[in-house]
This record gives sequence, C-alpha cells and structure tokens, in this order.
Amino acid sequence: MTANSTRPPLASGALDRDAATRMDPNLLAAAWNDPAAKLLGLRGVEIPVRENGDEVAIAWAVAGQANDADYAPATDLYLGRINGDPVFARSVPVNTEHSGEEVSGSSSDSQALARWCHPFEVGARLTEAEREAIGVASALIRWHEAASFSSRDGEPTTAMQGGWARRDAHGGEHFPRTDPAVIVLIEHENRVLLGSNALWETGRFSLLAGFVEAGESLEQAVLREVFEESGVRLGDITYVTSQPWPFPRSLMLGFHARLAAGVDPEALTPDPSEISELRWFTRDELRTPDASLTLPMPLSIARWMIDRWVAEGDTTTNEPDNRDA
Repeated sequence: MTANSTRPPLASGALDRDAATRMDPNLLAAAWNDPAAKLLGLRGVEIPVRENGDEVAIAWAVAGQANDADYAPATDLYLGRINGDPVFARSVPVNTEHSGEEVSGSSSDSQALARWCHPFEVGARLTEAEREAIGVASALIRWHEAASFSSRDGEPTTAMQGGWARRDAHGGEHFPRTDPAVIVLIEHENRVLLGSNALWETGRFSLLAGFVEAGESLEQAVLREVFEESGVRLGDITYVTSQPWPFPRSLMLGFHARLAAGVDPEALTPDPSEISELRWFTRDELRTPDASLTLPMPLSIARWMIDRWVAEGDTTTNEPDNRDA
C-alpha cells in the first residue's frame, strides 16, 4: 500500500506555475537564458530519466544550451518554476536519442544512465514537483497538437503566453481544455465496491468513474455513472478531493458515497459494454491483496482514495443514508 498524504499525487502545488512570467515575452526570454533554467523533452508520452540505484530523476537539459539555444515561443512551453528555477518543456521527435545533461545532483548522478520511459513506470519515485511538471508538459503538448487550427474558422493559430494559450487570425484566444470526470468510492458495511473495466486484464479492479456530461452537475454525474455501471442507487454523496490527470486532459473529482436506503448490495448489474466484473472488498483484502488482484497505480486518485479508506479502519456501524437518491 502507498503512504497517504492530505492530497493525492499531482495535486500538491509543488510546481510554481508563475503566471506573471508567462504573460511577459521579455520575462520569458530572461527565464530561458537563466543559467539554472531546465528543459524537459517529451518523446511522445515518454520522458527522459536518470537512475542511480534506487534513485530516479528527470534527465533535464539546460534550456539555454539546447540545440537551438534561442527561446522559441511556438515550441518551448513555460511550465513554471521548481525551487525558483525556470522549467520549460518541448516535444521532440520519436526517434530522438537522449542528449540532455543532468543539471543537479552529484557527479555520480550525472554519470547515471539516461533512458526514455513512460512516466507511469517511474512516477511514484519522482519528486512531487517533477511529477507535476511532467503532467503539465504532457497536457500542454497534447493540446498544442490538437489546437494548431481554430475550431471557429479552421485558420492556423499561434502559440502565446508561454504555451498556455493560442491566438487565431481574428485575435480570438484559445485555452487548454480540461474534461471533468467523477470517481466514486462506494462503501457499505465496511466493504468497498470496485469494478473491472471490460478492456482490462482479469483481476484488475478500481473505483467506478466516468465523465461529466453537458449540462450535468457533479452529483448528477455520480448518481448516473454508478447506476449505469453497477445498477445500484446511491444515497449520501460527499466530495473528497480532486486530482489533475493530464494524460491528456482530465480533472478527476473524487467522491465518497453510500448506498441508498433499502438497496440490496448484492443486486449488482454491471454494464457489459464497460464493466466485466463488480465485487465488494473488505479492508483486509485490499490491505494485503493476493496475487490475483491488481489495484490502481500509486499515482492515481483511485489508489489514493482506496489507501485512505483502508487506513481509516473498520467502524462498528456503517448504515446507508436514509435519503433515497
């Protein structure tokens, strides 16, 4: 099980987004030329990392020493600052060999092997600020790939504000899109309901979740998604926390819920197009899962909420709310 904190991964605010710098071209150029400025290259979804034993860190390049050393507003995205140092990101070709240099740490760190990998592979071992930088970079790069042309008239758009906006030929401004999604921990008599997605391998379970539809409140989305995926009605619904999931552009909104009064917890009807299996789990089953059970990855809000629930311990009474949904 992973250690719990007051906020899920990617949501601590360790990255200083420094909005003032992104709004001023002169400040952006000065940040790029700062000797401490770092550059993160993303090769598709992959990131460059250096490993030294059990330690892993982003293999940053020095921004002002990149192959094309001048700041390029169209491609160099300003992420903000980590410990006061400016950090940028850019997309690199998929056939790129890693050429970045370690800009912090000991000489032994700089000699560690650099390689490309998926951020999910090493994300749990990176610092929170590095994780957030990767998330912001991934979200912005994917958005720029899809926003090169205006959705209003099809004309080309140009990047502005350090990569946080684009402008069309008529002066209209376009901003990155975020899609809200609800994710729900459903509890009943010291058990939690988990589902296995129809596209997953057997034995992999997580919380029920789904995107918020047009004209729908978060609470309405919770009720609808849970009923569609499991066939059960909810009573008490409580907001817990949120987590950005910028792979590429979701915002996960976590809720805790209980069954509505009179609902049979065993009367589960999974939607076969989305859910292959639904099961109730006790804390002991999740605290020490057997080899046949795969839980969500440590970076996810789903795992954070499950671990948090397990850590709370069983209660002597756990009755459903008396209000029908």
